[in-house]
Amino acid sequence: MISKNQIKFIKSLYLKKNRVKAQLFVAEGEKIVNELLNSKFEIEHIYSTKQFSGINSRQKSAITLITNDELSRISNLNSPNNVLAIVRIKQKELENNTGITLVLDDVNDPGNLGTIIRMCDWFGIAQLICSKNTVDCYNPKVVQSAMGSLFRINIKYLELDTYLANIDTPIYGAYMNGVNIKEEEIPNHVHLIMGSEANGISESISKYITNKVSVKNIGNNAESLNVAIATSILLHELCS
Repeated sequence: MISKNQIKFIKSLYLKKNRVKAQLFVAEGEKIVNELLNSKFEIEHIYSTKQFSGINSRQKSAITLITNDELSRISNLNSPNNVLAIVRIKQKELENNTGITLVLDDVNDPGNLGTIIRMCDWFGIAQLICSKNTVDCYNPKVVQSAMGSLFRINIKYLELDTYLANIDTPIYGAYMNGVNIKEEEIPNHVHLIMGSEANGISESISKYITNKVSVKNIGNNAESLNVAIATSILLHELCS
């Protein structure tokens, strides 16, 4: 059984200001919650239908069994998938990274950010730096599209000007008119900056870029690539 106050509180977490205030976010679906249970994130509570069996004995004290109808009332999905977890936002520290660091300059679309987080997980990119105006990684659409990879990537929101001013390694930026990434000799330790969907890399950030790179347009018909797709191609080349 779930109370009206609990329903109201859970639904409030779909707004960023309420997530920030409560320091909590929502994760939904069996796959994502199973990934969560194997992570270092702290689970506040789990609301589950009887069909969900992914809870071990250690976590049973934090679970409330609810009906499918109750789940639909608290879910942000069109087709709720058996379980919803309330999770504490993890305070992450900036890590000393000796490999590839991905930097996002005002990426606004939740689906794009979620996909980029999955790409970081796929290519072994341990740290993702986001500008303050990049969409919140705990946005429910980001959590959903990241498919559990959110719990394995160190994501830090910073003032990019301050951060990049102190970087002494090559800084690559993705541009339409950049050098074909395949023609570049990539050092082991680099930063790759991806710009916003509408405006690309901002002028205030471009001054820090040492190498402008691009994905070669072979067909010559498409105007541009989606930022998540471009990121995946560039990461593949950087990691090859």
